[in-house]
Amino acid sequence: MMTGFTPLAATAGGALIGLASVLLMATLGRVMGATGILAGVFAPSGPRDLDWRLALLAGMMTAPFLWLAATGAMPVIDVPVSRASMVIGGLLVGIGVTFGSGCTSGHGVCGMARLSPRSITATAIFMAFTALTVFVTRHLIGA
Repeated sequence: MMTGFTPLAATAGGALIGLASVLLMATLGRVMGATGILAGVFAPSGPRDLDWRLALLAGMMTAPFLWLAATGAMPVIDVPVSRASMVIGGLLVGIGVTFGSGCTSGHGVCGMARLSPRSITATAIFMAFTALTVFVTRHLIGA
């Protein structure tokens, strides 16, 4: 199975995520975990807490249109699985985020950068289950 991995785009994206994480921590003292940011929109601790969350989510949603303006084409998103698989995967991720007290962006990007033992452990578990899932779907199920 071919993937659309492009090292340059991945490096640029990772650098931008890292920069955004550092800026959020430096300016507001907050960790940039995507699921925590989204959850906080539905239960903000105050109006100022809601403002930065909405601004960050708006940036995430408008980024493809900035790409369109810069390149003249929308980013290509190829999802090689069924909608049912995406729904099941989304539910499993939601359960994992709840039990893991955060997602890969919060633990993997921010927590590991702060040398948090809990985040390092959580990220190792995320990666182990990612490898297991790829192995099962590609070699045992044959998807």
